[in-house]
Amino acid sequence: MDETWIYQFDPEPKSASMQWKRPSSPPPKKAMVTQSSAKVMLSCFWDCDGIIMTDYMEKGKTVTGEYYSGLLKRLRSELARRRREKFRSGVLILYDNAPAHRARQTVETAERCGFEILPHPPYSPDLAPSDFCLFPN
Repeated sequence: MDETWIYQFDPEPKSASMQWKRPSSPPPKKAMVTQSSAKVMLSCFWDCDGIIMTDYMEKGKTVTGEYYSGLLKRLRSELARRRREKFRSGVLILYDNAPAHRARQTVETAERCGFEILPHPPYSPDLAPSDFCLFPN
Protein backbone atom coordinates (compact mmCIF):
# COMPACT_ATOMS: atom_id res chain seq x y z
CA MET A 1 0.00 0.00 0.00
CA ASP A 2 1.21 3.48 -0.76
CA GLU A 3 -0.14 7.00 -1.07
CA THR A 4 0.94 9.58 -3.59
CA TRP A 5 -0.14 13.00 -4.79
CA ILE A 6 -1.35 13.12 -8.38
CA TYR A 7 -2.16 16.19 -10.41
CA GLN A 8 -5.49 16.62 -12.17
CA PHE A 9 -4.83 17.46 -15.79
CA ASP A 10 -5.38 15.73 -19.12
CA PRO A 11 -2.38 15.84 -21.43
CA GLU A 12 -3.10 16.08 -25.14
CA PRO A 13 -2.59 12.74 -26.89
CA LYS A 14 0.10 12.56 -29.55
CA SER A 15 -2.43 11.80 -32.28
CA ALA A 16 -4.33 15.03 -31.54
CA SER A 17 -1.27 17.21 -32.10
CA MET A 18 -0.10 15.66 -35.39
CA GLN A 19 0.06 18.01 -38.41
CA TRP A 20 1.02 17.68 -42.06
CA LYS A 21 4.05 19.70 -43.05
CA ARG A 22 6.63 19.81 -45.81
CA PRO A 23 10.07 18.39 -45.06
CA SER A 24 11.62 21.82 -45.62
CA SER A 25 9.21 23.72 -43.32
CA PRO A 26 10.08 24.35 -39.66
CA PRO A 27 8.41 22.23 -36.97
CA PRO A 28 5.07 23.56 -35.71
CA LYS A 29 5.08 25.58 -32.51
CA LYS A 30 3.31 23.95 -29.61
CA ALA A 31 2.10 25.50 -26.40
CA MET A 32 3.70 24.16 -23.27
CA VAL A 33 1.47 21.90 -21.18
CA THR A 34 1.57 22.76 -17.48
CA GLN A 35 0.16 20.87 -14.58
CA SER A 36 -2.85 22.36 -12.90
CA SER A 37 -2.66 23.44 -9.29
CA ALA A 38 -5.34 20.92 -8.31
CA LYS A 39 -3.94 17.72 -6.89
CA VAL A 40 -5.49 14.77 -5.14
CA MET A 41 -4.19 12.02 -2.84
CA LEU A 42 -4.29 8.54 -4.38
CA SER A 43 -4.17 5.50 -2.08
CA CYS A 44 -3.24 2.36 -3.99
CA PHE A 45 -3.30 -1.27 -2.79
CA TRP A 46 -1.61 -3.91 -4.94
CA ASP A 47 -0.04 -7.34 -4.91
CA CYS A 48 2.24 -9.24 -7.29
CA ASP A 49 -0.67 -9.73 -9.73
CA GLY A 50 -1.52 -6.04 -10.03
CA ILE A 51 -3.63 -3.30 -8.52
CA ILE A 52 -6.37 -4.46 -6.16
CA MET A 53 -7.97 -1.18 -5.17
CA THR A 54 -7.46 2.57 -5.54
CA ASP A 55 -9.04 5.43 -3.65
CA TYR A 56 -9.01 9.14 -4.44
CA MET A 57 -9.36 11.30 -1.35
CA GLU A 58 -11.84 14.15 -1.46
CA LYS A 59 -10.35 17.63 -1.62
CA GLY A 60 -9.91 19.24 1.78
CA LYS A 61 -9.86 15.94 3.72
CA THR A 62 -6.88 14.42 5.53
CA VAL A 63 -5.74 10.87 6.10
CA THR A 64 -6.87 9.88 9.59
CA GLY A 65 -7.24 6.59 11.43
CA GLU A 66 -10.97 6.64 10.71
CA TYR A 67 -10.44 7.23 6.98
CA TYR A 68 -7.78 4.53 6.78
CA SER A 69 -9.95 2.04 8.70
CA GLY A 70 -12.64 2.55 6.08
CA LEU A 71 -10.09 1.80 3.36
CA LEU A 72 -9.10 -1.44 5.08
CA LYS A 73 -12.75 -2.55 5.25
CA ARG A 74 -13.16 -1.82 1.54
CA LEU A 75 -9.90 -3.67 0.84
CA ARG A 76 -11.23 -6.74 2.61
CA SER A 77 -14.33 -6.84 0.40
CA GLU A 78 -12.25 -6.23 -2.74
CA LEU A 79 -9.87 -9.06 -1.81
CA ALA A 80 -12.79 -11.40 -1.20
CA ARG A 81 -14.16 -10.49 -4.63
CA ARG A 82 -10.97 -10.30 -6.71
CA ARG A 83 -8.34 -12.45 -4.99
CA ARG A 84 -10.40 -14.99 -3.09
CA GLU A 85 -7.68 -17.69 -3.21
CA LYS A 86 -5.09 -15.34 -1.67
CA PHE A 87 -7.55 -13.98 0.84
CA ARG A 88 -8.06 -17.45 2.31
CA SER A 89 -4.33 -18.04 2.82
CA GLY A 90 -3.79 -14.82 4.79
CA VAL A 91 -3.08 -11.22 3.89
CA LEU A 92 0.10 -9.37 4.80
CA ILE A 93 0.05 -5.58 4.68
CA LEU A 94 3.16 -3.44 4.40
CA TYR A 95 2.98 0.34 4.65
CA ASP A 96 5.02 3.12 6.17
CA ASN A 97 4.86 4.45 9.73
CA ALA A 98 2.45 7.31 9.07
CA PRO A 99 0.34 8.24 12.12
CA ALA A 100 -2.90 7.13 10.41
CA HIS A 101 -1.36 3.70 9.73
CA ARG A 102 -0.31 3.25 13.36
CA ALA A 103 -3.53 4.58 14.89
CA ARG A 104 -5.29 2.26 17.33
CA GLN A 105 -8.47 2.29 15.26
CA THR A 106 -6.51 1.24 12.15
CA VAL A 107 -4.68 -1.59 13.94
CA GLU A 108 -7.94 -2.90 15.44
CA THR A 109 -9.68 -2.80 12.06
CA ALA A 110 -6.78 -4.68 10.44
CA GLU A 111 -7.01 -7.38 13.11
CA ARG A 112 -10.80 -7.70 12.68
CA CYS A 113 -10.32 -8.02 8.90
CA GLY A 114 -7.76 -10.80 9.41
CA PHE A 115 -4.80 -8.81 8.07
CA GLU A 116 -1.29 -9.15 9.44
CA ILE A 117 0.62 -5.86 9.48
CA LEU A 118 4.31 -6.29 8.72
CA PRO A 119 6.68 -4.11 10.76
CA HIS A 120 8.27 -1.18 8.93
CA PRO A 121 11.44 0.02 10.66
CA PRO A 122 11.52 3.76 11.41
CA TYR A 123 13.73 5.86 9.11
CA SER A 124 14.03 3.05 6.59
CA PRO A 125 13.72 3.98 2.92
CA ASP A 126 10.18 3.78 1.63
CA LEU A 127 10.84 1.93 -1.61
CA ALA A 128 7.32 1.05 -2.67
CA PRO A 129 6.75 -0.49 -6.11
CA SER A 130 4.28 2.28 -6.86
CA ASP A 131 7.15 4.78 -6.75
CA PHE A 132 8.78 3.00 -9.69
CA CYS A 133 6.08 1.16 -11.63
CA LEU A 134 2.86 3.16 -11.36
CA PHE A 135 4.32 6.67 -11.44
CA PRO A 136 7.68 6.56 -13.23
CA ASN A 137 8.20 10.34 -13.51
